[in-house]
Amino acid sequence: MSDYVPPCLSVVMPCYNEAATIETVVERVLASPLTLELVVVDDCSTDGTRDILEKLDRERVRVFLQPVNMGKGAALRRGFAEVMGPFVIVQDADLEYHPEEYPTVVEPLLTGEADVVFGSRFHAARPHRVLYYWHSVGNRFLTTVSNMLTNLNLTDMETCYKAFRTEVLRSFVIEENRFGVEPEMTAKVAAGNWRIWEVGIGYSGRTYQEGKKIGWKDGFRALYCILKYSPYARRIRRR
Repeated sequence: MSDYVPPCLSVVMPCYNEAATIETVVERVLASPLTLELVVVDDCSTDGTRDILEKLDRERVRVFLQPVNMGKGAALRRGFAEVMGPFVIVQDADLEYHPEEYPTVVEPLLTGEADVVFGSRFHAARPHRVLYYWHSVGNRFLTTVSNMLTNLNLTDMETCYKAFRTEVLRSFVIEENRFGVEPEMTAKVAAGNWRIWEVGIGYSGRTYQEGKKIGWKDGFRALYCILKYSPYARRIRRR
């Protein structure tokens, strides 16, 4: 984007046990010229993350503390309810996704061409760290099943970088508390007939030793949520 765009992006960051990265991520988010506000929802961290957040004294940062550990979906539900900007993007509290790419992700929103934008890690032109083969297989499988039941042609349904016009988020309620929120949101924006775009993003995936949390049980839950929330599945259940 060559023309100046004033800060207009509400960044929602669910956070759980990210003491090693939280300060760096916050600084990188605030460094983006598009960031209007950063809404951090701590999911009852036990590693000192909460202490770091409570000491933050930044004008554009608002921190909300969950009373018990509830999961990413619950944290997003809380964060989305608090946003004040016209556009919203989800940012994980690790260093896997790059806030420097906000202009790329939200450009279709700013031009008025899209209501929702997915940042895909599987566009070959974008750099990404080489890691787990079976994770990529599982991700593509879940994306394929989701596409079959939503009639979309996404390449990365499970991506963290989902950006929305705020009115889109106000059109549905998040029900899932954990990682099932990704296929749930995908199904609900598909059911709402919103204009969905996809752009390529970089990705610096991390290992389990470095703090990666999602596991095989979350994959089974994601499959269940695809079947539960997809528009086609709901039509079949009504018959």
